[in-house]
Amino acid sequence: MDLGWTVSGLVDGLAYSPRTLHQHDGRSPINTSRIFYGIMFDAGSTGSRIHIYKFIQKDPGRLLDNEIYHAVKPGLSSYKDKPEEGGNTIRQLLKIAKKAIPKEAWSRTPVVLKATAGLRMLPEEKANALLKEVQEVLDDSPFFVREDGVSIMNGANEGVLAWVTVNFLTGHLYSNTKKTVGILDLGGGSTQITFLPKSKVNNDFLLLFLNFSRFLTFKILNHQSTSSCSYLGNGLYAARLAILGAKDTDGSVSATVTQVFTSSCLPKKFREDVTIFGTTYKISGIPDGYAGYKLCYYEVMKVIKGIVHQPYEVKGNSIFYAFSYYFDRAVETGLIDDRGGVLEVRDFKKRAKEVCNKMTKYRAISPFLCMDMTYITCLLKEGFGFKDSTVLQLAKKVNNVETSWALGATFDYYRNLNIH
Repeated sequence: MDLGWTVSGLVDGLAYSPRTLHQHDGRSPINTSRIFYGIMFDAGSTGSRIHIYKFIQKDPGRLLDNEIYHAVKPGLSSYKDKPEEGGNTIRQLLKIAKKAIPKEAWSRTPVVLKATAGLRMLPEEKANALLKEVQEVLDDSPFFVREDGVSIMNGANEGVLAWVTVNFLTGHLYSNTKKTVGILDLGGGSTQITFLPKSKVNNDFLLLFLNFSRFLTFKILNHQSTSSCSYLGNGLYAARLAILGAKDTDGSVSATVTQVFTSSCLPKKFREDVTIFGTTYKISGIPDGYAGYKLCYYEVMKVIKGIVHQPYEVKGNSIFYAFSYYFDRAVETGLIDDRGGVLEVRDFKKRAKEVCNKMTKYRAISPFLCMDMTYITCLLKEGFGFKDSTVLQLAKKVNNVETSWALGATFDYYRNLNIH
């Protein structure tokens, strides 16, 4: 399938020119074919995903032909005490790449792994042990690997690269209107909001200047930058722990062997041992107490209030694409089907109330559904400051390509390889 999105001019690094062949420095793969590939691993907090991209060089530009995507659970951080087992999950995903990519292209296909919030939340020595193991797995593969092929991604970069992906796939990066869309990414360990500022950006925001071959910043964005905020510990699974009181403010585990964590966001009769990020917690509803949306919202508010900033852009008519757990929970509660759709923030609120006030009906889907839907509602309204009437485009894919940071990161990595 030819998606027809030209990359020419967007990222200089997507084609291999004869000059590259003559000036090869050992850090970049050599390719004489008009078809080439890229492999990007997203090592997230709740799972590891492989993105295999196929590009075709055509005059006058280069086209993204297709993507092969596969995911496994749990994430690498769950193997914090068993790094070899974590490495094996990546080795299994590499088998998919070997089947998808012709053998003659293996040695010139870059493979990269970027870890996100799951490893950012681990103690440094445990995170490094996992990274070292994964680096050895990639080094043993037949693909092209550099010394910087395995790393932990900065949270704000995660948001910016997801913004690049979505705006590329929707055609906004190369349109003449210079309009772009914002993105909302809700992962397991962190959450990101990224957009193109309409006015001077408040200093509370981390400014990241995109410089993909000097194209995005200086041509499309006309000397503007994106604003990207990443909140570590405010992803969906990290938020569950915070709402339950199972995490201290510094992110460390505050659980004891016998301690039971309770919440009015859970069904009253719920009581289970639940493993999150590789640690098992005793979690329960409140058998003799009250449960429901209002009490749950109050608990969630204590986690969000004063932590998440409210950008000016969410007050206007900016278009935001929401994906990851925004999409998953909207599908699970019937707000949209798996093709995606358009929602208003009030739709999340309305369905959260229904789920929380009828927990027994929705428990089969997930006993955490009330907590999750309430958290999403509170994050959008009280955190980011979206109005009830704000329209969100929920999408897992755009034109059959995943709406994650992986494609943007692949573009950026090609640029860093100095492949012109």
